[in-house]
Amino acid sequence: MMPLSPQLQQHWQTVADRLPTDFPVAELSPQARSVMAFSDFVEQSVIAQPGWLNELADSAPAAEEWRHYEAWLQERLQAVTDEAGLMRELRLFRRQMMVRIAWAQALSLVREEETLQQLSVLAETLIVAARDWLYAACCKEWGTPCNAEGQPQPLLILGMGKLGGGELNFSSDIDLIFAWPEHGATRGGRRELDNAQFFTRLGQRLIKALDQPTQDGFVYRVDMRLRPFGDSGPLVLSFAALEDYYQEQGRDWERYAMVKARIMGDNDGAYASELRAMLRPFVFRRYIDFSVIQSLRNMKGMIAVKCGVAG
Repeated sequence: MMPLSPQLQQHWQTVADRLPTDFPVAELSPQARSVMAFSDFVEQSVIAQPGWLNELADSAPAAEEWRHYEAWLQERLQAVTDEAGLMRELRLFRRQMMVRIAWAQALSLVREEETLQQLSVLAETLIVAARDWLYAACCKEWGTPCNAEGQPQPLLILGMGKLGGGELNFSSDIDLIFAWPEHGATRGGRRELDNAQFFTRLGQRLIKALDQPTQDGFVYRVDMRLRPFGDSGPLVLSFAALEDYYQEQGRDWERYAMVKARIMGDNDGAYASELRAMLRPFVFRRYIDFSVIQSLRNMKGMIAVKCGVAG
């Protein structure tokens, strides 16, 4: 570890001067001082949670630790009994993992593409864990959504944009599309809801769990505008409604956006395979004609104009 540059030394002194009087400054390693001088986010986070420094010292961040995110988060969620507790644990876990990722990046322990992978896997882990916890809670309240044959119906989530492409950065929003397989109604609850009602309420709770600011911050800003009909459309669509939309009204930009789409969580299930098969003809056209090429040119021109105006 190289010593701090004069500029970082000066900034570290500024950081040290504003630390709480009970903060263990003398115990900080050169690496910790370097990262805290380099990143305001890390500095503010470890001031709020000094114990994280001990964990960083005991277990240095590694490029492959994203493989443990799911197990680490599930361990924390075992004791959660309500949505407020869920929201708090999601926010604290996200912030702690972000600190570890930023720590590794600042000390050049990982390559840039490994950082992007960690950030993308972290987001997927948080989204799926929140969905699964809330799905179970909603089933207790309203019963399990089933199709006509009584088969339970899941909520599938498409990660779009940078999330779908595994290119998420530290400040990225997440673009999502919600879908469920078949129509039907809930079974086993205090009162019956049709599947559209159930999944709409579940989707609303999921967005709240991820997006709503609390004293612990937020998990991610959630953008649902890439769904069919945008803000004016249903929050969650059945597979059939999704297929009808893309076959009848899907626009070229939606086709290009769908190239990066990725199902969050279990990609091997029958419903995930069905959704991918249903979207494939829309995304990958059998024939490419001049109109597609011209559409790309027009879109590139609009992007260039917008970027030019924005500077």
